[in-house]
Amino acid sequence: MDPSHCAGRVDDLCCPCPVGHKFHMNALSTLVLALAMSTDAFAAAVSKGTALKNPRFPEALRTGVIFGVIEAITPLIGWALGSVAAKYVRDWDHWIAFTMLCILGLMMIRNAFQEEDLAAAPVKRHSFWLLAATGFATSIDAMAVGVSLAFIDNNIVVTAIAIGLATTLMVTIGVMVGRILGSIAGKRAEILGGIALIGIGSTILYEHLTATGV
Repeated sequence: MDPSHCAGRVDDLCCPCPVGHKFHMNALSTLVLALAMSTDAFAAAVSKGTALKNPRFPEALRTGVIFGVIEAITPLIGWALGSVAAKYVRDWDHWIAFTMLCILGLMMIRNAFQEEDLAAAPVKRHSFWLLAATGFATSIDAMAVGVSLAFIDNNIVVTAIAIGLATTLMVTIGVMVGRILGSIAGKRAEILGGIALIGIGSTILYEHLTATGV
């Protein structure tokens, strides 16, 4: 295929040219990533649910929407920052994506084994600012993933929406089941999320190395 047909295109990151092969985020990859990114928020939501006295669906949905909106915005910010640097590191962008995703995955797995203080007295409703601060804290990894997504072929808007919707769903469920399941369920989900991120990073690296014959 003649690479010149991509000249001047704004979406050159999606160019199917053999030069500078990039891993393509298909629907399955996007779904796995969205669920993986929502697991740390799910774990936090479970802990919030355990702190609520008789959590109800409106409160759970409110928490889910707050987390979901924040989780959808942060990868867009990360992608914008990564896009600035992408053109300077095209020769090793796959290694950057692989390294960042593996580090984030390992951090999620490590966090799952950390102890939490769950002795606080139950409350009826969490404040907006407490939920927003918690949502932002759990979305830092989503911002970092957004940076790594700048180095591969994907539709960042679709990916961000998928992450936001998955987070809204998982957090809503997490708050509702928190008092029933306790923090163990959230911890296990966070471990699975970390493993999924490492798997995606490894797939990105494998596809690039096999495509280039390295």
